[in-house]
Amino acid sequence: MAIITEEEDVTKTIDPPGSKESSMKNPKRQSQNPFPFWFYFTIISSLAATLLFLSLSQNDPRSWFLSLPPALRQHYSDGRTIKVQLNPDESPLEVFAAESGPVQSENVMIVHGLGLSSYAFREMIQSLGSKGIHGVAIDLPGNGFSDKSMVVVGGDREIGFLGRVKEVYGLIQEKGVFWAFDQMVETGDLPYEEIMKIQNSKRRSLKAIELGSEETAKVLGQVIDTLGLSPVHLVLHDSALGLAANWVSENPQSVRSITLVDPSVNPALPLWVLHIPVIREVLLGFSFGFKKLVSLRCSKEMTLSQVEAHRILLKGRNGREALLGSLKKLNHSFDIAQWGNSDAVNGIPMQVIWSKQVSDVWIQEGQRVAMALPKAKFVTHSGGRWPQESKSGEITDYIADFVSAFPRSIRRVSEEPIPEKVQKILDEANAGGDHDHVHAGYRDAYGLGDGWTT
Repeated sequence: MAIITEEEDVTKTIDPPGSKESSMKNPKRQSQNPFPFWFYFTIISSLAATLLFLSLSQNDPRSWFLSLPPALRQHYSDGRTIKVQLNPDESPLEVFAAESGPVQSENVMIVHGLGLSSYAFREMIQSLGSKGIHGVAIDLPGNGFSDKSMVVVGGDREIGFLGRVKEVYGLIQEKGVFWAFDQMVETGDLPYEEIMKIQNSKRRSLKAIELGSEETAKVLGQVIDTLGLSPVHLVLHDSALGLAANWVSENPQSVRSITLVDPSVNPALPLWVLHIPVIREVLLGFSFGFKKLVSLRCSKEMTLSQVEAHRILLKGRNGREALLGSLKKLNHSFDIAQWGNSDAVNGIPMQVIWSKQVSDVWIQEGQRVAMALPKAKFVTHSGGRWPQESKSGEITDYIADFVSAFPRSIRRVSEEPIPEKVQKILDEANAGGDHDHVHAGYRDAYGLGDGWTT
């Protein structure tokens, strides 16, 4: 006999796949697509590597030089470098100099203001050379092709994350992987102070060169001596007056004349904007931003290629840091009237070349300078505060006419006093009839001559 039973009707509830109950009842691991993660990881890594490469290449002299436009490379090839010593305990610096014209003629040395370099005056020295005048333009340290930073050994200055990683790797190579661990086992403490002391004593870092009037005086003196320019006709543009004034006051006998081209305590280029983040990146990173700044404050007639060359030189090899360091050391309280009428400078012939096109305020400033230097010859030009490229011919004519108005300079090589021992040998040689031989040998060894005149 069949038994029939009734089963309770059970209603089954189906949970949606994404619900909490579904995941608890059916704990199946859901697979995720790894493509987005690796895509973004690759993009971020590539961007970081690119920025790192660009940062390193800016400080690498070879990479930086190869990236220059042909005009800048040609300018460098036409010049030379001179070693100068700012401090006895530091390595000598390289100062770049471009020159043109006969060496035995009148010497004119052009010193640029902050934000410029010898490249800006290349046409002027070539024009001076064609007029029979020896023209020299230098890059002050921290500018142009001169050294912009120096290697500093020791110290606790900040070197950044990559620098720290490099130091740790070097310490591991020197002491071994387990050195710090062994020290910690022996002393019960991590030898952090000892590690920092070792690393600080061996640390080699780059420090931007900060050029003030004292450093500029040393540079000018050594460059003039090396090139044999004394007595020199100095041309000081823009803020170069504040940098070179001390050297002129201390060495008036080495200065034949001074020409001031739109001199000012404050540079024509507003360098304070390079302190501001984002703005400085835009100005130094893009041509249009820097061109706009130069047009507003320095010169409206410069071409894009000319402005671009200045931007590249200003940006490369820690140029911005060096420039801002020099700006801090600039004497903003410099009194041109007191300097020009001092006993040391008062007797030096002087000429002021001033722009009549910038603004009424700048014309009034020119009148103030003319009153402060009543003995100076005052002339005007039709360019901006950076007239050296757009009005190079006009400025060069003023300089050439001024220099040519003086009698020809006479330069002599001063002879050292003869030491007593050497004098005794010479006297014995004279008595023995071997005067010519010994005297010639003495001159060859010490490099003395009868002097030379141009």
